[in-house]
Amino acid sequence: MIYLDSAATTLQKPPAVARSMAWAVNRLASPGRGGHPAARRAAETAFACRQAAAGLFNLENPEEVVFTSSATHSLNIAIRSLVGPGDRVLISGWEHNAVTRPLHGLGAEVAVARASLFDRQAQLEAFAAGLAARPAAVVCTHVSNVFGFVLPVGEIAALCRQREVPLIVDASQSAGCLPVEPEQWGAAFVAMPGHKGLYGPQGTGLLLCGGGEARPLLEGGTGSASALQSMPDFLPDRLEAGTHNMPGIAGLLAGLRYVAGRGEKAILARERALLRQAVRGLRGLPGIRFFAAGAEDAQAGVLAFQVEGMDCEEAGEALAHRGIALRAGLHCAPLAHESAGTLEDGVVRASFSDFNTPAEVERFVWEVARLVRR
Repeated sequence: MIYLDSAATTLQKPPAVARSMAWAVNRLASPGRGGHPAARRAAETAFACRQAAAGLFNLENPEEVVFTSSATHSLNIAIRSLVGPGDRVLISGWEHNAVTRPLHGLGAEVAVARASLFDRQAQLEAFAAGLAARPAAVVCTHVSNVFGFVLPVGEIAALCRQREVPLIVDASQSAGCLPVEPEQWGAAFVAMPGHKGLYGPQGTGLLLCGGGEARPLLEGGTGSASALQSMPDFLPDRLEAGTHNMPGIAGLLAGLRYVAGRGEKAILARERALLRQAVRGLRGLPGIRFFAAGAEDAQAGVLAFQVEGMDCEEAGEALAHRGIALRAGLHCAPLAHESAGTLEDGVVRASFSDFNTPAEVERFVWEVARLVRR
């Protein structure tokens, strides 16, 4: 199988990830739940993971790194910390349901900063116009999970600072390949999964907490301040109720170390090279519509396409039968499809990682060509 679905989960991981998880199962207990060696090793591993994340994302304080179960978990904490019923929230037109559903569930008034696909300047202008209404918060994805569109988050963050509007960044598709700078952005929160560009296991996530007043989504034991009947007022304990996923954290630590050693620039360069190769191959095929940016800095390693006269789910299934693992449909992001004009038909998405090769992309293009000829 040729795996081109890393925007969902990076299936191919550094070998150290699995080794670290297996080691943790029989070596690590729970941090803060005892002074015995297994508990101490767990505490050391958890702190080492926080330090690795803080180093990668240029955070001064590792205790602002909070462990979650996913980017969705992280975003729910961030959104519920800043947004209440009736509050006006400004979002991009490329947000995932992990953003839009919590906002609708809270009864927030959602305004969308709409712009054409891959038009970074128009996207910035749309946020500038939307910020004039003084929303309670801004939520913006760094990279569209459907189209790989890299939004100008740094410039959007500067606008938010000028207006003193708190910013939540969804870094689900950017963490590990693009610079994520929460302190430079002045972001209240930055949310990310562990199992995508950080090459960790499923069931892991991070929430980087800046200036936002964090409200617990769960309440319970933390291993600290046990006499209190309210959650501790300090991070990370305030947001980490319950038993830690130590095998997951150990695996995430290995993934973070891989990214730090390899370098985000090198990973992004490889993904973009594979993207360019795929675009060149698909460009010569009749009946293929693909979504590629004219400027390289406007797109990360995600390529959406459609096969003329063929339902996207049918096309994705046909390619799966030929050994190409992709994702087809709406990708949990109907707002992004609405923005791009693909809501009715959906798309097939190929997404690359540091473990894909030019030979795999060549085979992918060849199989798409066979599909078209059929």
